[in-house]
Amino acid sequence: MLPVEFLPAALVEQDEAAAFYNANGGLGPAFLDEVERAVERIRQFPEGWQKVSRRSRRCRVNRFPYGLIYQVRTDRIVILAVMHLRRKPGYWRGRE
Repeated sequence: MLPVEFLPAALVEQDEAAAFYNANGGLGPAFLDEVERAVERIRQFPEGWQKVSRRSRRCRVNRFPYGLIYQVRTDRIVILAVMHLRRKPGYWRGRE
């Protein structure tokens, strides 16, 4: 299986979302667990998720309105964004 790398901007998005869920019901750890499960699904089936551009795909995070935008590269999988699915749908495209 390919290693997974988060872009710094994606890590910031993940941390901000976890902090929001932690402050609103204490669900921050549950959010991070679901992100980790999505990463494992991507690692197991890198080509199995919906294409959102020529090189990028999106895997939804269970229980939360988020998706991981990622690219499969030769030697790794790169998470471009931890994206809220109901806000600014194409903002991450400059990261490709």
